[in-house]
Amino acid sequence: MTDSGAQPARIRLLAAAGRGAVFLAGIVGIMTLTIWALNIPPGPALLAIWSGAIGNSETGTLAPLSATLTKTAPLLLTGLGVVVAWRAGMFSIGAEGQLLMGALTATALWSVAGSLPPALLVLMMMAFAALAGAAWSGIAGWLRVRRNVPEVISTIMLNYIALNIIGALVTAPGLLHGKTQAGPHTDPLPEAITLPNMLPAVHNGVQVHLHLGIAVALATVPLIAIYLYRTRAGFGLRVIGQNPEAARVARLPIDGLRMQAMLVSGALCGLAGAIELLGVTGRLGRDFSGGWGTTSPIWHTIDGGLNWTKQFSVTAPPGVPSAINCPCDQAVDYGR
Repeated sequence: MTDSGAQPARIRLLAAAGRGAVFLAGIVGIMTLTIWALNIPPGPALLAIWSGAIGNSETGTLAPLSATLTKTAPLLLTGLGVVVAWRAGMFSIGAEGQLLMGALTATALWSVAGSLPPALLVLMMMAFAALAGAAWSGIAGWLRVRRNVPEVISTIMLNYIALNIIGALVTAPGLLHGKTQAGPHTDPLPEAITLPNMLPAVHNGVQVHLHLGIAVALATVPLIAIYLYRTRAGFGLRVIGQNPEAARVARLPIDGLRMQAMLVSGALCGLAGAIELLGVTGRLGRDFSGGWGTTSPIWHTIDGGLNWTKQFSVTAPPGVPSAINCPCDQAVDYGR
């Protein structure tokens, strides 16, 4: 006899796979049309994109794929941060500033506590970077829940403030400006406190850079999924984001949960800054970020795109005594 509980899970899995296939086909179609509109042969162009990201039989797959995964780590963490905030109806555009403040805090900690054991120092740099990102995001969260300042505006402004703080600190002599090299950046981090490669640096004659931060970023995905879909707080966030009126009727702590979402979001983005510093750049400069934070809202759009055919219904996770059901195929008023 077929397990009745396994059948809906199997159906959901097949539906998700179908949506993913449709979405990927749409992306390829848009790319093809865009390339064709630029009078570029679509076939060779798509093949070049695939070879650059994944590799081919001539260049191999290890080096291109490791480079792609390295760039995925900050995008994944900042994207997750934006998803958490947006699930609570908080339209945070501040991932870039939070990432920068995380990297700045990690660098400052190294400058004052560089004599600590390397393993301990790396863990502290990552933890303090997450706290700094949470604090920076918390400013926008506090302004939203206490002063009703739209977080779209405050987070964008905080991005520029963070960028200018770093620019001042790495440029002015006597602060974080490098003593051994010219230019608006810090001295390089010692190799002992950079994130180690998960593969040999040279594998079969191919240069490989696959640092441990990628594993940290990937491990964060199931943790955030559990947080959003298997905890009371995550349930409350989703109710607030999808139907604030239902949340008010249920007497959920809307302001507290929105603040919590902003703190978690900022912590993920700050962690991304530390991982990029420790695993890729090795130093902080005015041009530190490759635009990871400004790209992260696109990942949330993709996340939403994969679910566009689904009629959402927010149901309580096991153990949560709530009878809230808020269909989200209706217009949502975010109470602004």
